[in-house]
Amino acid sequence: MKDARVVSSWTDLTRDSAVYLLFTFAAIKVSQFLYRCFKSPETSSFSMETHPEALRRDRILSSKLYFEVPKSKVSIIYSSAYDISFMGIEKLHPFDSTKWRRVCKFLVSDGFLEEKSIVEPLEASNSDLLVVHSLNYLNSLKSSATVARITEVPPVAIFPNFLVQQKVLYPFRKQVGGTILAAKLAIERGWAINIGGGFHHCTAERGGGFCAFADISLSIQFAFLRLRISRVMIIDLDVHQGNGHETDLGDDSRVYILDMYNPEIYPFDYRARSFIDQKVEVVSGTTTDEYLRKLDEALDVASRSFQPELVVYNAGTDILDGDPLGLLKISPDGITSRDEKVFRFAMEREIPVVMLTSGGYMKSSARVIADSIENLSRKGLIQMRPDSVST
Repeated sequence: MKDARVVSSWTDLTRDSAVYLLFTFAAIKVSQFLYRCFKSPETSSFSMETHPEALRRDRILSSKLYFEVPKSKVSIIYSSAYDISFMGIEKLHPFDSTKWRRVCKFLVSDGFLEEKSIVEPLEASNSDLLVVHSLNYLNSLKSSATVARITEVPPVAIFPNFLVQQKVLYPFRKQVGGTILAAKLAIERGWAINIGGGFHHCTAERGGGFCAFADISLSIQFAFLRLRISRVMIIDLDVHQGNGHETDLGDDSRVYILDMYNPEIYPFDYRARSFIDQKVEVVSGTTTDEYLRKLDEALDVASRSFQPELVVYNAGTDILDGDPLGLLKISPDGITSRDEKVFRFAMEREIPVVMLTSGGYMKSSARVIADSIENLSRKGLIQMRPDSVST
């Protein structure tokens, strides 16, 4: 009798548990049905919330990098945070990491620019960077050894990463913020110059060549959505091939890439070269006259091939005669003529233009950049006085 009672009790318990589970399952299904029926139109499904394009869109729309710039400011973007100073080890790389400050100093001392008129950008956040970069890549920058490889300064590897983040990556993130903001200012005012940026060797998944973040790719993705444009031309006249933006954007029909580079030097990225719409190779020893002739021809082809709503101009000065990495023989006046040609190309067609200062590995680069910007001002291609700015 005892065993029978135990079996009966167990049977009752099992039956009650089954009923409870069945009721719970039914309640969950009813709740899900009611949620689907009564959720608001603005609420997207879980699958939509986690879709990469939806996440990219949300990140761009929620970013603070676009902000209203008062009319008292001109379209020159710079922050003292751009400059890299890391116990002197930055001098182990040929790049002049104070170039950006010195350009602005020349512009101010020469009377072309007032310090109070310069636009200070915001730092690009992780959410901003994830618009293009993968989380895995951003996490890789938590390794000082990875940053040492990207910046090509081996001693960086031995420092605690929090110092590397503050002294190396923070200046880069500020410059990214400047490049992204520059597109907005250019659309509003016709032109903008970020005294920095142009990190054209960095892709979504890999940095290199002193480029830790893909500011050009990021700026263009922001512009597509926030500025509602659909055609961008990249004119990359840094002496090195712009393999970063080519890898990220080369298969995007909305982007036309004109890259004029020395094929005999870094980065030798043959796969990325296949994405260039107009490839202009200038070998070591190319002189000023030959360079400018090739540029004229290239701009003419570009004008007949694509009608952009924005030009992103990567204006590296590593084409200068004597540059230890560029190996070309372009004079300072040649740089001035080059920049003027690109701005005239854009202005004559009423295309907003963004200029980035990119590479340049001699101390003289800062003076050359400042002289070129001053020439643009004298020729009326840009307006560096607030009272001349129209929005």
